[in-house]
Amino acid sequence: MDFLEGLTSQMIGIAEWFMLIFVIGGGLFLVFYSRFKPYRYFKHALQVTAGKYDDHNDPGDVNHYQALAAAVAATVGLGNISGVAIAIHNGGPGVIFWMWVTAVIGMCIKFYSCSLAVMFRSPDGEGGVLGGPMYYMVNGLGKYGKPLAVVFSLAGLIGVLPAFTTNQLTETLIAVVKPDESLAALGEFTWRAIIGVTLVIITSLVIFGGLKNIAKASASLVPWMVALYLLAAILIIVANYDSILPSFGLIFSEAFNINTAVQGGLWGMILLGIRRAVFSSESGVGNAPMYHGQSKTKEPTQEGLVAMLGPFIDTVVICTITALIIIVSGVYQESESNGIALTLLAFERSLFGWGAEFLMILVVVFAISTLFTYSYYGTKCLTFLTNKKIGGYYNYVYIISIIFAAIASLDLVINMIDLAFAVMSIPNMIAVLYLSPHINANMKSYFTKVAYERA
Repeated sequence: MDFLEGLTSQMIGIAEWFMLIFVIGGGLFLVFYSRFKPYRYFKHALQVTAGKYDDHNDPGDVNHYQALAAAVAATVGLGNISGVAIAIHNGGPGVIFWMWVTAVIGMCIKFYSCSLAVMFRSPDGEGGVLGGPMYYMVNGLGKYGKPLAVVFSLAGLIGVLPAFTTNQLTETLIAVVKPDESLAALGEFTWRAIIGVTLVIITSLVIFGGLKNIAKASASLVPWMVALYLLAAILIIVANYDSILPSFGLIFSEAFNINTAVQGGLWGMILLGIRRAVFSSESGVGNAPMYHGQSKTKEPTQEGLVAMLGPFIDTVVICTITALIIIVSGVYQESESNGIALTLLAFERSLFGWGAEFLMILVVVFAISTLFTYSYYGTKCLTFLTNKKIGGYYNYVYIISIIFAAIASLDLVINMIDLAFAVMSIPNMIAVLYLSPHINANMKSYFTKVAYERA
């Protein structure tokens, strides 16, 4: 374990530079190349998501809302709860500002990548469609696309394993329920294994039913988990209204504080913010296009607008709520705890003594929704590398990894996922940048039609 932690930590140091160049540099290029048009159609994106433009005769497997719900269920998870805590613990409050910057840029990346996922879909041989980064690489880049798609898919097999989610859910249940005291003295390791097996059973009931089962489960869970989290935010803001504006002030002032005691100073804080925001929203990684590429639509731009809402929801809204709770409570200055343990302390202090129980409920819902959705990404990657029959076996690897993650160390889990995401982002962003002129042409045509219909 120690050897793997050290190896992955060294490799991340190299990979994150490439991620910085491609995700942030490439994303900034797309923001200006788009002339900010996707952001200007934010209201239209909400209308498309609500089903105003749905056509059940369009090709695809799921509607706009189900595609967004599945993608958001994968991103609005423990990365938004414990990932933010890790960021603040290691980088201070200022790291949140750089998460916001990355998320806003990520909205444009999601727009382009998910538009491409619809534009360059392939038939699946059974009357359906196949969409995602590997397909817009192969169909859009010619002979150079296949090697990039293979690298992306191989990294994806590791990046979408439920390691982080399972690890942090287990930590929460052990810390709050204290099963050795409240249930039976079996030892922490045994209880972790029991939790892992239980999660395997629950997850298996959904993921072996395929995309439509996952989409339906996600569409049911997402509104509730976001609503519960917003409820927590309202309660905390009301109880600590006088600390909210100072907390925002602290985030902005620390974001440019060269003397902040973080790894690598200001530059280290920026990199940390980017890594945690990429993990939170997965912008540039290429996961979300695998769901959005299955959406029932003929309009690439339309699906890109729906996908753009993802980073806004999971990072700008959910991560900000978590950050405010941690900063207002002050636990990041007083505790050596990291990850979910730090967030538990913040909730306990901010929600009148019952915050840990409330967070446990949220964590269970968030984690289960993520466990349901991530399996589809891995299945799609393995299907591309082999065939549909073999691809289905990924679900078995996926559920076995849940037990491993329940007993693994947090540092190893974070390093593995960060490294895989960094590797996935490189071929994905190369393809997105190269193919972006196709989306600009489609965007111009689509927005002209929308303007005509409004007139």
